[in-house]
Amino acid sequence: MNKPKLIIFASGSKTGGGSGFENLVRASRDGILDAEILTVISNHENGGVREKADRLGIPFVHFNGPWAAEQYQEITKDADYVALSGWLKLVVGLNPRTTFNIHPGPLPRFGGTGMYGHHVHEAVMEAYHRGEVTHSAVSMHFVTEKYDEGPIFFSMPVEILPNDTAETLALRVNQAEHKYQPIITNYVVHGIIFWDGVNPESLKTIT
Repeated sequence: MNKPKLIIFASGSKTGGGSGFENLVRASRDGILDAEILTVISNHENGGVREKADRLGIPFVHFNGPWAAEQYQEITKDADYVALSGWLKLVVGLNPRTTFNIHPGPLPRFGGTGMYGHHVHEAVMEAYHRGEVTHSAVSMHFVTEKYDEGPIFFSMPVEILPNDTAETLALRVNQAEHKYQPIITNYVVHGIIFWDGVNPESLKTIT
């Protein structure tokens, strides 16, 4: 049986990033993620994602816009599924049934425009100090054309410790991301977690 074909979008940075992408590749080689990773896409031509792609032998595509439906569709035409793993651009024009994202905080509260990376961790810590939350989370959701508003199919709480900073919390959230992202991604690409792409009530997930 042919493996599901997966494309990963990962912005990273000009000097680093892309650890989630690397983790997915290693999981695909260790048998945790039963999928063929066709390519990784970044908006940084020679950043951390490209360095990891070259080292891992994964084809790399530099995608520098325009961030329009036609461009997204062209670049993903050979994929069965699209995984966003630290992709910071708005995605439009892709199938919401087969496009999904990982987010480093509880959704929907800590999502939306501008809520990525350290911005999420800082907002969570501010809420913690106000006594409003006790945990952050690793969240995964299907992707619609508004940031972080697609159906949430996975949420793993990450406890906030009394001496945490945004930076120390980020490290533990990242560890949880690396643990769970390949496992949950495997459920998605094999249809165990799914929705019809239209009605959130159609969502089927693991119990």
